[in-house]
Parts: sequence; structure tokens; C-alpha cells
Amino acid sequence: MSVNIDRRVVTPGNDEFVEQAWQLKEEINREEDVLKQRRDFFTDAYRRSTVHCYVLDGDLIGFAAVRRDGYILFLAVSPEFRGEGIGKRLVARVADDHQTITCHARTSNENALQFYEHLGFEIKRRIDNYYEDGGDAYYLKLGSGDGITDRLSDLMRR
Repeated sequence: MSVNIDRRVVTPGNDEFVEQAWQLKEEINREEDVLKQRRDFFTDAYRRSTVHCYVLDGDLIGFAAVRRDGYILFLAVSPEFRGEGIGKRLVARVADDHQTITCHARTSNENALQFYEHLGFEIKRRIDNYYEDGGDAYYLKLGSGDGITDRLSDLMRR
């Protein structure tokens, strides 16, 4: 990774990087037909979350918006920076603060499902018509307290 990549944390109530996060989400939506949230839903959820960010020369290249209970609302990495471990690092950062991490992923989002499975997330259940557009989701969970941080640390060393 470039030495110019900074890690930042945006605290709840703050909207630093919200516009860049929206633009990144929309870029991914256009290219992959995922992350289909409406702007008002997205910005409200972003502002209520702790957001872990990776920034390169002032530009947001990846972020994870997380609720207090360890639920990842949004996880996005710029397509041009995928494969460099940013997504793993974002999840590992969330694991530093939470014993259990959960999220939803579209059943049709193979990239996300492979990514989460690689990290050790387990599909707990399928939810039909979960998304506003009628899309189905899987509810995924990582950890239950025992060894989640060690597990992700081991993964980061690979």
C-alpha cells in the first residue's frame, strides 16, 4: 500500500467524507448494481455511524460505516484499490471494537459474499425481499467473542 494512505475515523454526528462516500457508493452501484440505497437513507445512516475510512491524498478510497453493536451498514472499497487488503483492514478495524460483526449482503452480490466468506463470516439466514427494490439478502455474522481479533490478525498476515 502507498505510504500516502491515511486511516481516519469519523465519529457519529459528523459528516466528514459523507459526500465522497456517497460518490464512491454510487460508482460501485453503477458498475456492479449493488449498494442501491437512497441518498437520504445513506446520509442519515452514515451520520449515525462510526465510519472507518482510508484516504489517499485527500480522496476517500474505502470506508466501513458501523453501528454501535458491530453491524456494518456499508462497506465499500474503490474498484481501483481492490485486492490491496483495504476491505480486510476495514473489517479488522471493526473487529478491534466489537466481539461480533454482522451485516447483510445481497444474495446476488457474489463479490461481497466471497469476500465475507474468505474472512470467516457465516451465513445465518436468508431474508427474502429485504431490500427496498425487492432484492433478497443474507444475514452474515463473524465471531462470537472468541478469537475474532486473532482470526483477523492471522488473515492479515497472509
